[in-house]
Amino acid sequence: MANQNEQKKTETEAINKENLAIPGSMLDDLAIATDFLVTAKAAVRNLAVAITETATPQVKKLLRRELDIAIDTHDKIAQYMIKNEMYHAYDVNEQVQHDLKKADITLELAKKK
Repeated sequence: MANQNEQKKTETEAINKENLAIPGSMLDDLAIATDFLVTAKAAVRNLAVAITETATPQVKKLLRRELDIAIDTHDKIAQYMIKNEMYHAYDVNEQVQHDLKKADITLELAKKK
């Protein structure tokens, strides 16, 4: 079992490093950051909806504070991803190429399993 897991790990590293030039650790960081960004965006959306649905001024005030925190969190994650070239928010062509590279990695990993 351990030998089989090591072989899969070696194959995955070969795919990432040699064929697609993205280190495996970068993929892990990218997956975590992307998931966190999507979750933060959902929090912003959900809090905004909650504010419009509540009638209590104290609850609205609390939700607005939480919304500000969620917006700030989303921005920090996005800036981290931009700085580390995980997210190309200001260049659609770069983002498309980045997404295509990630899709290629996914397809190659699926073929190896």
